[in-house]
Amino acid sequence: MTNYRNLIPGLALSLGLAGAAIWAAELPAMKSLGLSALTLAIVGGMIVGNTVYRFIAEPSHHGVTFSKQKLLRAGIILFGFKLTFQDIAAVGFSGVLIDALVLTSTFLLAFWLGRKKLGLDEQSVILIGAGSSICGAAAVLATEPVIKAHAEKVAVAVATVVVFGTAAMFLWPLMYDAVRHLGISEFSYGLFAGSTIHEVAQAVAAGKSVSDAAMNTAVITKMIRVMMLAPFLIALSAWLAAKHSGSKTQKQPISIPWFAVAFLIVAGFNSFDLLPRALLQQIISLDNLLLAAAMGALGLTTHISAIRQAGAKPLLLASALFGWLIVGGGLINAGVATLLH
Repeated sequence: MTNYRNLIPGLALSLGLAGAAIWAAELPAMKSLGLSALTLAIVGGMIVGNTVYRFIAEPSHHGVTFSKQKLLRAGIILFGFKLTFQDIAAVGFSGVLIDALVLTSTFLLAFWLGRKKLGLDEQSVILIGAGSSICGAAAVLATEPVIKAHAEKVAVAVATVVVFGTAAMFLWPLMYDAVRHLGISEFSYGLFAGSTIHEVAQAVAAGKSVSDAAMNTAVITKMIRVMMLAPFLIALSAWLAAKHSGSKTQKQPISIPWFAVAFLIVAGFNSFDLLPRALLQQIISLDNLLLAAAMGALGLTTHISAIRQAGAKPLLLASALFGWLIVGGGLINAGVATLLH
């Protein structure tokens, strides 16, 4: 039986890092950079983890592990309260199709480039691919328990999301300014931004730079992409089970990530708009805290030396995916718009 008192030191440390990150994320400087609480939490965790944490690692171990595992799953489930199926109607079938094509093409490209051309390990490729193709740090975090990834590889994947997602946030509005004279609407720009930018916070900032209307379209398109996280995790689990089964007679069972299914159920429940707005806001605040605590705990157990050993290849893969999101994402958006209108 778990001794819950053993959880207190590490849990308090993880939640403390989360609270500090949530506070810092609201500062104007951080908002202008599009740095979310999740990003700041892992950075804070890594600073503590590579300095003073070794002095308190032993008493904190159980609580930090609890934060990385249990709080993470709870946070992914509650993430469903940020979504409704009505969001899908707001951008129509074209938005859903664009998101699905961008997600699938980006992840498949990540796997082909990462494994065949760069020789990266499978865990790193899957994490970087998930972060680039779905929803940044949250996707990396959600994928981690499915593939049982090492903390350092998760941190590297999150770092690539931060670097290229931040670049996208500034570059996308500049690209729109350069081509808006061609008659490209703010709605089309919002679809492009939401379907190609890594993090929700970054999509908000890139949309807002053009107009409130572009921001709304970008956020809804982005959240539909987030909703695709659950089927992605289930498909990934099934694929890995088939790929790593020892023989045809002894198949490895498919391990369906229950938290991904629960995430979809929660989003479905939220679509009925049964909860008071104030309560919903409190649940979302709790979710932000849980996910940031999981990120902080991850940072605590991430060693800078291990990240250095990863070398330039993860960054090279992420930069190639960034290029694909610009060029391929643009072609997908234009192709679907032409096909459906």
